[in-house]
This record gives sequence, structure tokens and C-alpha cells, in this order.
Amino acid sequence: MTDKLEIIDERFSEIGEMLTQPDTVNDTAKYTELMKEYSRLEPICQKYGEYKRAAAENAEARELLKEGGMDEEMHEMVSEQLNTSAGDMERLSEELKIMLLPKDPNDEKNVIVEIRGGAGGEESALFANSLYRMYSMYAASKGWKTEVLSANETELGGYKEISFSIEGAGAYSRMKYESGVHRVQRVPETESQGRIHTSTVTVAVLPEAEEVELELNEATELKIDVFRASGAGGQHINKTESAVRITHLPTGLVVECQDERSQYKNKDKAMRVLRSRLLEMKQAEHDGEIAAKRRSMVGTGDRSERIRTYNFPESRVSDHRIGLTLYKLDSILNGSLDEVIDALALADRTAQLANEK
Repeated sequence: MTDKLEIIDERFSEIGEMLTQPDTVNDTAKYTELMKEYSRLEPICQKYGEYKRAAAENAEARELLKEGGMDEEMHEMVSEQLNTSAGDMERLSEELKIMLLPKDPNDEKNVIVEIRGGAGGEESALFANSLYRMYSMYAASKGWKTEVLSANETELGGYKEISFSIEGAGAYSRMKYESGVHRVQRVPETESQGRIHTSTVTVAVLPEAEEVELELNEATELKIDVFRASGAGGQHINKTESAVRITHLPTGLVVECQDERSQYKNKDKAMRVLRSRLLEMKQAEHDGEIAAKRRSMVGTGDRSERIRTYNFPESRVSDHRIGLTLYKLDSILNGSLDEVIDALALADRTAQLANEK
């Protein structure tokens, strides 16, 4: 591990020097690429610097104890330094092992989130709206930008389905843990008898594909239809043919968007969703599990296939993948997701580390 860290440390210093050179500064693409690498290596090198300082203190303490000739107070102080530095080295070594684990190549990408009502009818659609609000508030707390790409709204203000993008550094690295079936247990807004109902909502988080990653031949691969938008309201509804439906002929994937007044904007949004879905399929095909990966992400929406439960009577949120239970329902639904996502990320890294051994 030390050899690998030394190579990383040398590369980090090399990039630091390159970033100050005029030919690098004047080449926007090269500068941007180097800055990304610099930012990725910086936390590792900082941690490695801490490790080297602890190792130096440990070596110094060992040498002093070996030489001897100290009074009792000095001996006690040096022994404490030895124990403290040894503990720091062990802790920092474990942290560095985790930091050196292979990164998900999609971690720094923007994401497209698709939320769909599952079991539970209108109550499910209303909770889909609650999850959209939760993710929007979480994104805002991170300084990320959200944009609705398509939505199918119900009369009561819920969503049968909604797709939206989140743009920001590391968005996928955090949001990827949200894919799956989310279960809600509460007295529905549509229920007057006070009975607790169970409903489900499916969430799929896709890394957003860039055009350079996935080129599409519009003439031969795509069938593009335009039609009049329909929905719960809006002055442009049913007035102009602004809605767009794109069918990817080789795969049969269909994407619709009707949120914008402009046909061009709807087409652009639909293309973003289509590229991301195709990228997901391409990556899954590379792993030999196209259908399995998609099914494992969102399941069927059945109540039994859940990753997380939101229980309103107990103000409880339980993530079933890692056995985490928090009695902070209001806070979490208001976008305070870090405690949940941090726990999931730690469990993920721990599992990876165990597989590396």
C-alpha cells in the first residue's frame, strides 16, 4: 500500500506543478481534466501526509525508548507518544485502504432520478411527490441544481411518475443508494377513517450520459412523434403539439416529455433521459445482466420488495439493507439525508474492503 501511496503522492505533486504552467492554463480541456484528477488525489495525499507524520512520531518514540537514559516522567511521555502514534497509524491505514478502493466511474456524474407510484393508488402518487420534494431539498442543501424532465401529475397533486435531473459534483456517488422500492405507512390524506395504509413508490437513479459517451443516429435509430400535451393544468395543455415521444428502435425504449411549452426543449429533455437509460443498459450488458440489473434496481413495486420504510405514526425511517432505524422522519423528508446516505456509503465501502482481502 505504501508503494502505491508514494506513486499517488508523486503524481499529485506533478499535477500541482503542471497546473501553474501557462500552456496548461491556456488549454481549457487539459486544465479541467488535471483539476479533476488533482481534486480526486488531494484527500488521499492529505491523509497519507497524516499517516507519515504519525509514522515519524512513532519511529522517534521507539528510538528514544531504545536509547534509554530518561527520567520517569520523560519515559512516560515518550511511551504515550508511542501508543498514540501507533493508534493513529492503524486508524489512518484503514482509512487509506478504503480511499484506495476502486472508484465507481459514474460517481462524479450528474443523475436522472425517476420516481413512480407503485402499490397504493393515489396515496402512492402523493408519496411520490413527497420523495421528489425530499430529493429536491437534499440537492439544494448540497448546492446542486434540479430540473424536472417529465411529470405525470394527478388531480390531488401527486405524481404517477416524475423524472428530474440533479446536476452537481458527486451527485451520483450520493444518490445511487436511493434506487429501489420505498414503502410508506401512514394515514392517507385521502382516508377519513384514520386507518394506516401501506403504499410503495419506486425510485431509479441513473447516471446521466454525455453525448460523447453515447452517440445516437437520429435518422436510423430514433422515431420521434409530437403530440398535444395533456395533464392536470397549464395554459399550453392541449393547445399546441409541444409534447415529444422518442422511441429508440433498436431497443424499443420509449421516453416522453411534455413539461415545456417548447417542442425543442421537450425533445432535449427526452433525449437526456433516453441517453441515460441506454447508458445504463450498455453498462449492464457489459456486465452480462441487462434485465437483472434493472429489475434489482426498482423491482415491481410490490410492498415486499422494499429498501426503506417511512412510518409516520412512529416518526420512523428504517433502511432494511443495513438495519438502520432513525426516529427523524420529518427531518429526513425535509432533505436531511446525509446520515442515512453516510451509513449506506460506509457499509458499501466496508463490503468492498472485505472482498479485497
